Amino acid sequence: MLKKTRIALAAIFFIAISLLFLGISGELTKWFGWMPKFQFLPAVLAVNVGVILLLIVVALLFGRCYCSIVCPMGVYQDIVSWLSSKRKGKKMRFSYKKEIKWLRYGVWALFVIALIAGIQVFVAVLAPYSAYGRMIRTAVAPASTGTIIIAIITFLVVTILAWIGGRTYCNSICPVGTTLSFFSRFAMFRPIIDADKCKSCRACEKQCKASCIDIANKKIDYSRCVDCFNCVENCKFGALTYGKAWGSKIAGQAGNDASAGNDASAGNDASAGNDETRHARPDRASETSKVDAGRRAFMTSSAIAVTAATIGAQEKKLDGGLAEIIDKQAPERTAPLTPFGSDSIKDFYRHCTACQLCVANCPNHVLRPSTDLSRFMQPEMSYENGYCRPECTKCSQVCPAGAIKPITPQEKTQFHIGVATVDRSLCVVERDGVSCGNCARHCPVGAIMMVPKEPGNRRSPQIPTVDEAKCIGCGACENLCPSRPFSAIHVNGLQVHIKD
Repeated sequence: MLKKTRIALAAIFFIAISLLFLGISGELTKWFGWMPKFQFLPAVLAVNVGVILLLIVVALLFGRCYCSIVCPMGVYQDIVSWLSSKRKGKKMRFSYKKEIKWLRYGVWALFVIALIAGIQVFVAVLAPYSAYGRMIRTAVAPASTGTIIIAIITFLVVTILAWIGGRTYCNSICPVGTTLSFFSRFAMFRPIIDADKCKSCRACEKQCKASCIDIANKKIDYSRCVDCFNCVENCKFGALTYGKAWGSKIAGQAGNDASAGNDASAGNDASAGNDETRHARPDRASETSKVDAGRRAFMTSSAIAVTAATIGAQEKKLDGGLAEIIDKQAPERTAPLTPFGSDSIKDFYRHCTACQLCVANCPNHVLRPSTDLSRFMQPEMSYENGYCRPECTKCSQVCPAGAIKPITPQEKTQFHIGVATVDRSLCVVERDGVSCGNCARHCPVGAIMMVPKEPGNRRSPQIPTVDEAKCIGCGACENLCPSRPFSAIHVNGLQVHIKD
């Protein structure tokens, strides 16, 4: 029952977050939009104290169930590992392995240093939630070459490690898993081995995808256990149970304490070999015949995610015209544009995890991963394919890291994220002598006015001029300007966003 409950919850989180990253969640965003905010690193960057404390308390009470239920990268590894187990002779393929301390804590130390120093590129590459988001998003939408390469490398590394060794990535590389391990090793409720009942058949050890059960010494490394409950389900003798460990007599006999990864005392394994020969192995035929409804839930979640990805990939933008249209190109901006709801360019990039959830949910195709090395893979705004419509606040509603704070459409018009600048050498008036006025007609805040090119001449063509105090930087003028490939008017970002 514990395993089926875990799988059902994991399927809900995995499907919902995958749909959010695919940008096709629709009305479900209102129901599941809170899930990204419960991811550990985004909560840390958003200084979401309530969520951080909740996740720590859960780890202290129940262990690393976060890794098996909430984290989409963790659930993805479970799916890959389960598929790998379907190969002939690979169902019982795991064995106890000692933790790779130098790698595990070395990566964690580098991650913390990068986080403190603001080296967001390194943080973004290792953060499991963000890495999963890039994997999904890159599969269905165009991205920069660098982002695609990082996503492919991440996919290959995580998939291969999960296929071969289950949770190797979680317990040797993932900095979030290592952080939670500091608390999970003291968990109140956890799997417990009863040494008196254990027959040393190793069925639990061979099913442990975290490779953290040492049956020879009757120990479990709780810093690596992800509470998948495979061990509890596969024990035929009732020697493995999930229960309260604090003050438990059984836990004390089995040596299941915070130092589970240390060498066991000699007395615990003196009769392990004899027990194995005295007791018959579980009937493999009966194991094979068992139907696990929970595993079907995993397959269902995989099928839905793949189907959704296919649908997303089939979407195409058609112009409907017969004439050749020259695509717009991004202008050189004096400063990058970051979304409405961010306090400043510096603040935005300091908090952003490059998960690209905002990119996936931008209906106007304004956000895209940056190719600039200083903010590599983190989103920036550009207006070749659309502009930031005043009524849209989707990115501010889905950002889990506090890089974009939640705002209403009314509050959005009070932000000034950039200022439009006119390049009159590209303006239609300068080229054809005809007044265009497209930018002025479509400016939602009335920041652009058309004035005579030759003051005092009533027949003079009209040229645009920008009232910088009114301009909010939405990009309507830049996007709708008929000049190609570069617009005659473009928006430069403001370092600090002004609020009225």
